[in-house]
Amino acid sequence: MSAALWDTAALRAATGGDVPEGVAVTGVSIDSRSASPGDLFVALRDARDGHDFVPDALARGAACAMVDRDVPGVGPLLRVGDTLAGLTALGAAGRARSAARFVAVTGSVGKTTTKEMLAAGLSACGSVHAAVASYNNHWGVPLTLARMPLGAGFGVIELGMNNRGEIAPLSRLARPHVAVITTIAPAHLGRLGSMEAIAEEKADIVLGLEPGGVAVIPAEGPCADLLRRRAEEAGVRAVPFGEGGAASLLEWEGGAESQSFRVSLGGESYDVSLPVPGRHMAMNAVACLAAARALGADVRRFAEGLAGFAPLAGRGARVTIPVAGGSVLLLDESYNANTTSMRAALAVLAAQEGTRRVAVMGDMLELGNEGAAMHAGLAADAAASADIVFTCGPQMAALHDALPADKRGAHAADSAALAPIVADALRARDSVLVKGSLGSRMAVVVRAIKAVGAQGAAA
Repeated sequence: MSAALWDTAALRAATGGDVPEGVAVTGVSIDSRSASPGDLFVALRDARDGHDFVPDALARGAACAMVDRDVPGVGPLLRVGDTLAGLTALGAAGRARSAARFVAVTGSVGKTTTKEMLAAGLSACGSVHAAVASYNNHWGVPLTLARMPLGAGFGVIELGMNNRGEIAPLSRLARPHVAVITTIAPAHLGRLGSMEAIAEEKADIVLGLEPGGVAVIPAEGPCADLLRRRAEEAGVRAVPFGEGGAASLLEWEGGAESQSFRVSLGGESYDVSLPVPGRHMAMNAVACLAAARALGADVRRFAEGLAGFAPLAGRGARVTIPVAGGSVLLLDESYNANTTSMRAALAVLAAQEGTRRVAVMGDMLELGNEGAAMHAGLAADAAASADIVFTCGPQMAALHDALPADKRGAHAADSAALAPIVADALRARDSVLVKGSLGSRMAVVVRAIKAVGAQGAAA
């Protein structure tokens, strides 16, 4: 049996809640469908009220449920005033009792990828606890901290935002020793209004740094000076990374499936091999090496550990799909998109040689009044990188219209309408990039492409 993560006394002390004697939990869950034996199930309210699923979670073996209203006929229950506040308090207690070194990651592009790189590299240096998927918001950060194993040597936390004022409280909860800002790009531009406002929000990550903390920030690119100024104002040591920062990318060689490069850092150089393509991935790795050094990890071991990095589904995963006469390479970038990440993904597609390169692009959302122009502005990159381009959504119509006629595949109102068109157009040896904002539901297209493979395998 796993050792208890939280016992009765610890749960009471952390949350101020009422819980019976003898309760001991080995994990924390907010989804009854994935609740495991021994978990504490936290009944949060979102589109549905988690209290309605307490009986199911306990039936699946959860050891206790955190609630803020009566759930008759089941138990044991940890009763608190508000379950989100209770989870936040539990996360704060998990952070307070941990002796681990913590790194937190934010940025407009590459947060989850950088978090996964940090986890891969730090795993070569000690035990690591990292956020699951993109658990980076007001419930994801405390959930990650509440799950923190007592013996972990490193904690990797991801911080995200949709509006101004969200990063600072998350950073103060996580209390990182090192903060990483990947890049500033026009994500949430429609909500925040300007690149400078986006940078100010991302820079708020420094407000939660532990004394003596370090900020790893872009040396070049949009708002680099603003980020440097914010670090200085907070009295935080900044380590710029990029082409010419304190952590610099050197001797980069990239291919269709992998890349190698050297990183100059702290008077030393480190050779890195990544099993994924894309110069933007190398830049993420440079930031990770700088963070590893600031954490006190063995940087050479960390660099070796990056060989085990693999991108997640929707964030650059490469999937081979069997089709009649051969296979299709799917480049799954369906989780999110803005102009910066779209250009980076198109560059990866362009690197696929000896193949028909197919781009399937959905709307980039929350770009404000400049949205149509930003979509049309991708035409040169899309035409240079792809042999044929399929688009969907009202904003992507501007890109479709701006493309050369011989590059236009089809345009549809949404991903559901586009998915069968793309699936029917596929042929052996294609490389297919699928990318768009989460709200554009480009995962529908990914599923349609995978279904073609399933049908081919069954035939």
